[in-house]
Amino acid sequence: MAEGWSTAAANTALDAWAAAYPWAKLHTAAPGAAGTSAAATETTRKQVTPSSATGAAITSTNALTWTSVAGTEDYTHISQWSASTAGNFGGSGTITANAVVAGDTFTIAIGDWDASLPVTS
Repeated sequence: MAEGWSTAAANTALDAWAAAYPWAKLHTAAPGAAGTSAAATETTRKQVTPSSATGAAITSTNALTWTSVAGTEDYTHISQWSASTAGNFGGSGTITANAVVAGDTFTIAIGDWDASLPVTS
């Protein structure tokens, strides 16, 4: 028997997760179990507008843009939060980005924020 979520269950879970944790925060390394490690100098969280999950995957329907970032660094991870400040940590993942210089604009383009769950095959 194959292991994993059913596609329908994965879609339901992803939709609920994205609704509960819509705020994205940048990190310069893995955020750790609490989502608080390696926080970027740029502390502003951006709200993700997700698609409806389909095929056990979800993606952003808006660009996440940080204008005039606060520090010179390399963003490698992102964490998801329940609020624009404070709130509950909902998970993290990796991002591919070029290094930024203080004052730059950094954007995660529409469709470049993604989440998925493993499903039975």
